[in-house]
Amino acid sequence: MTHYDVFNGDADGICALIQLRLAKPKEAILITGVKRDIELLKQVSAQPADQITVLDISLAKNRPYVDKLLQQQADIFYVDHHQAGEIPDNAKLQTLINTDANICTSLLINDFLQGHSQAWAVVGAFGDNLQESAANAALPLNWTTQQLEQIKNLGICINYNSYGNCVADLHFPPDALYKTLVNYSSPLDFISDNNLIYQQLLTGYAEDLISAQQIKSEFSNDAVCVIILPDEAWARRINGVLGNELASQNPDKAHAIVTINATDGYQISVRAPLINKTGADELCSKFATGGGRKGAAGINHLPKHQLPDFIRAFIEKYN
Repeated sequence: MTHYDVFNGDADGICALIQLRLAKPKEAILITGVKRDIELLKQVSAQPADQITVLDISLAKNRPYVDKLLQQQADIFYVDHHQAGEIPDNAKLQTLINTDANICTSLLINDFLQGHSQAWAVVGAFGDNLQESAANAALPLNWTTQQLEQIKNLGICINYNSYGNCVADLHFPPDALYKTLVNYSSPLDFISDNNLIYQQLLTGYAEDLISAQQIKSEFSNDAVCVIILPDEAWARRINGVLGNELASQNPDKAHAIVTINATDGYQISVRAPLINKTGADELCSKFATGGGRKGAAGINHLPKHQLPDFIRAFIEKYN
């Protein structure tokens, strides 16, 4: 029997798996990638009784592979907060799915484990830009203001590290970063022991953010903002986290960040206004490779000629 851990390479996916393996250690084949690499289950070919844990990737986007794995008699534990579509009714599939805008996979795993490694759930929630949910989850931990700020920065930086067209764009491969982080029951211990990794992520994030802030918006009014970034590695790294940063600075405004993807089209990151975290998944799902959650969603490949159509739809949605 083989076990597979399949997880999004962002902060939420990594921190969800850290919690699970700290509570329930298990030797597993790791399958992950950059944040937008979400059809990860296509990499799994299972035998009967193989066990597959899936964290923080849309079931709707992986439905054909789920069906195939169930036909192969694999057991699947699926935890997520993105659009799921119709969930298969199969005794070999256990799901924990909640698409509420204030929930992430790390918080779902935290509830499932009854707070076994809650500190890592807080890191994941901050990484997913769920500021209030993260702060509430941190209350029982009695951290100082400085410690909470360190935890917040760690979540942001792990999430930042997941963005890029390929793993080569990133500072650290997500599976390698996970293997380092999972050795620590407390993220504060990781920060203390691995200050060079933490500082490299902090520095990279700060430098890329400064570069992004020099770019003028393509369109902006009181309700929406569209920014088109250049075809550079730093832009591919910062595109998702830039949306979170801008959303925090302008909570009543929707943001769309546009970058060139690996197939000569556009990759889009959408952030709904923080005061009304709805509609991002619906908007992006109107386009062939779009999806996500209510407050934050994206499109993996938008043909260049469709960019005006997207911008019009974005403005209509939030104006």
